[in-house]
Amino acid sequence: MENGVCDNGVCSSESVNGGQDVWSSKESDSLSADHLVVMVNGIMGSSTDWRYAAEQFVKRLPDKVFVHCSERNVSKLTLDGVDVMGDRLAEEVLQVIQRKPNLQKISFVAHSVGGLVARYAIGKLYRPPETEKLEDASPNGQPQEPSGAIGGLEPVNFVTVATPHLGSRGNKQVPFLFGLTAIEKLASLIIHWILRRTGEHLFMTDDDGGKPPLVQRMIEDQGEYYFMSALKSFKRRVVYSNVDYDHFVGWRTSSIRRIDELPKWEDAVNEKYPHVVYEEHCKGTDAEKIEPTSTEVSYPERLEEELVTGLSRLSWEKVDVSFHKSRQRLAAHSIIQVKDHIGHIEGADVIDHIIDHFQT
Repeated sequence: MENGVCDNGVCSSESVNGGQDVWSSKESDSLSADHLVVMVNGIMGSSTDWRYAAEQFVKRLPDKVFVHCSERNVSKLTLDGVDVMGDRLAEEVLQVIQRKPNLQKISFVAHSVGGLVARYAIGKLYRPPETEKLEDASPNGQPQEPSGAIGGLEPVNFVTVATPHLGSRGNKQVPFLFGLTAIEKLASLIIHWILRRTGEHLFMTDDDGGKPPLVQRMIEDQGEYYFMSALKSFKRRVVYSNVDYDHFVGWRTSSIRRIDELPKWEDAVNEKYPHVVYEEHCKGTDAEKIEPTSTEVSYPERLEEELVTGLSRLSWEKVDVSFHKSRQRLAAHSIIQVKDHIGHIEGADVIDHIIDHFQT
């Protein structure tokens, strides 16, 4: 069993760079845990942002999961760009897998921009299935749906929490800009001064040698980066979204919806999860059957439609959350992940929901 500090059935160890591994203190459970759960922080965050959730995962699934809270993209390093962070995360995941040879499965749980970083990383880590193995494993000679592997492991859950999948450019995607077109345009021009390369990726103003914005490119496989094939390989893709009071990531961009697809929600749909106000399972749609966007709409709107269409080719579970009755509701972006186990504990039911629906 690995060396670490153990308390209340949970062991944890911290690396020199600040990353955290969390596992069960019971040796038999620790040895049987073959499911790697990689937790990824958001902008200006750190590995401790997911500490509460990591401990809850191990307490609830002690003989199933080994949790690694990512260390490579913390603090100012989160301003280096989604691609640079994604490459670093991919390298980090491979190192964890090398340290734990008993691992068989892999899942990701990511917050905010960390969700985009995780999507980039899995695109690099993905390897297509080998045709020969598929044929050998096919029952009754029937072909199986290829899934591929992530870092050599079976991909299971890909969960994002308040992640701007449609970017942050215009069209009221960043609530604290008040939906004012002039302010949104100004933000896209100066965001690189504040959030540097990551800001350019979020507001989709990047131009790498005349290429489309990175977020746009990530809805297709690109050379050795299998962005969409990797996403498709997971058994589940889940987005958790704040319907209100998240001043950094809007409801549409985090839930991958068009404005007319936003559901009407009421208070909690389940007493066990008082802040979960809406749930739906969306099947993948055929992009060819969707009518093209009118050329009369603005560039940000056309780009948003392309992103929604591209990502909607895959099935998604969508879970909408509201902290509108909370005294700390203005901190919804952090509460939804319980970034601080004391100040943000009202989001604990969201963590419970993630774990209760987690496939092991």
